[in-house]
Amino acid sequence: MKATLRSVRIAPKKANLVAKMVRGMSVKDAVNSLELTNKKAARLLEQLVKSAMANASHNDKQDADNMIIKTLIVNKAQAYHRGIPMARGRVRRIRKFMSHITVTLGFPEEMEKKEDTKRTKGSKGTKVGTRNAQPVTSNKSEPKKKASPTKKKPAKKPTSSSTK
Repeated sequence: MKATLRSVRIAPKKANLVAKMVRGMSVKDAVNSLELTNKKAARLLEQLVKSAMANASHNDKQDADNMIIKTLIVNKAQAYHRGIPMARGRVRRIRKFMSHITVTLGFPEEMEKKEDTKRTKGSKGTKVGTRNAQPVTSNKSEPKKKASPTKKKPAKKPTSSSTK
């Protein structure tokens, strides 16, 4: 189940610090840790997670207590442009950033199934997650090539010939 918060007046960097803390946690643990965190972003995320829980229980008739936070995305929104007056009639620009925050709740079984399918797609000995899966080979049997042993010639000293 999803819940979004659009154009909220908090910088994305600050909101992302708190978002990293609760990603992947169960909903109960996330709400509990957000209640104990003394940040503005924690208050916003707490309300958002509770809203997603309410959406899951009311709209989809799911048990929100067994859910986990599957994704928590913090994106940059537009910015307010403000200014502080400086000497000689100049203005220092200040940008007040806003954020778009999206929470998706899911069940732990779904996450495990998706991870299993990702593991089975790539066969043993191939790189998983690349467009063209290349077999992984080790270079232990091949000896390393050394630089060619060429001797450096000493620089020529200038000859002093006096022609007076």
